Amino acid sequence: MAEKVKKKRKISGRTMRNWTYAYIFLLPWLVGFFVLVLYTLINSFRYSLNQIRITPMGLFFVPHGLENYRDLLQNTFFIQNIVSFTIQSVLQTPVIVSFALIIAILLNGKIVARGMFRAVFFLPVIIATGPVMNELAGIGAATVPAVNTAAIAGALSFMPSMMQGPIVELFGQLIMILWNSGIQILIFLAALQKISSEQYEAAKIDGASGWECFWKITAPAIKPMVFLNAIYTVVWLATGGQNPVITQLAFFMHSGHYGYGYASAAAWLYSILVLLLLGLCWLLLRERKEKLIMAEKRLAKRYW
Repeated sequence: MAEKVKKKRKISGRTMRNWTYAYIFLLPWLVGFFVLVLYTLINSFRYSLNQIRITPMGLFFVPHGLENYRDLLQNTFFIQNIVSFTIQSVLQTPVIVSFALIIAILLNGKIVARGMFRAVFFLPVIIATGPVMNELAGIGAATVPAVNTAAIAGALSFMPSMMQGPIVELFGQLIMILWNSGIQILIFLAALQKISSEQYEAAKIDGASGWECFWKITAPAIKPMVFLNAIYTVVWLATGGQNPVITQLAFFMHSGHYGYGYASAAAWLYSILVLLLLGLCWLLLRERKEKLIMAEKRLAKRYW
C-alpha cells in the first residue's frame, strides 16, 4: 500500500508576522497576569480552605476544608447582598447600555458643539471617582428630585424585599447610573463612525426609513459593541465602590471574627456569581453561526 503523504499547511510570512505583532501587544498583559494575578488567585483559594490567624511570627494556617463556604451559604446578610447585586445588575445593565447607545447616536449626528457635548458626557468618568461618587450620593446629588421613591416602593409592596430594594434603588440613583456611561458612549461612538454613510444613502434610495436603517444597518454593525459594553458594565457594577458586597468583603477581611480565610471564600463565591452573569451576557448577545449563514444566503439570493 502506498503511504499516504500528509500535506502540511504552509503558513505565509504575512500570517507569521501578524501573529508576532499580536503576541507582542499581548505580552504586557500576559506577563502581568502570570506574575501578579495568577499567584494571587492561587493564594486566595488556599486561604479560603484555611482558618487564618495573624501572629507576631506571621500568618498561621489552620486547615478548615470547605467549612468557610458552608458558613457563607448560611450567612443571611451575605446571601441578601448577593441576591440584591444580581437583581441590580440585571436591571441596571440594559438601562446603562441603552442610554449609552442613544447618546452615542445623537453625538454621532451633525450637531453644533458636538465636541463639547462629547466631553460633557465623558467628564464624569474622569472626575467622579469612588470617593467623589460617595460624597455626591451622600448630599443627594445622585438622585432625581421629581422621582418619588416612596411611591415606587409602595407600588412594589407585593414583591419580596430582595427584589423590591434593587428596583427602587435603580430609580433612586438614576443620575449616578447615567454618570457612569461615558466609556460605553465612547465605544458605541467609535463603532458608529466605522459604518459607511454610503450604506445609509443606498438604503434611503431604496425607500428605507430611519427606523429600518437602524435595525438593518446600525444594529448588526454595533452588536459586538453591545456585547462588549454589557461585559464592561457588569464588571463595573461588580467592582464599584457603591456595591454593598465589596464593602462586606472588606469587613470580613478586617474583622477578627471572620479573617482572611472567610473573606477569601466569600470573594470566590462572589467571583463565580460574576462569571455566571458574564456567561449570561454571552448567551444572550453572542453571534450565532446559524444566523450568519442565513444572512449570507439571503444576501447571495438578493444580489445574484
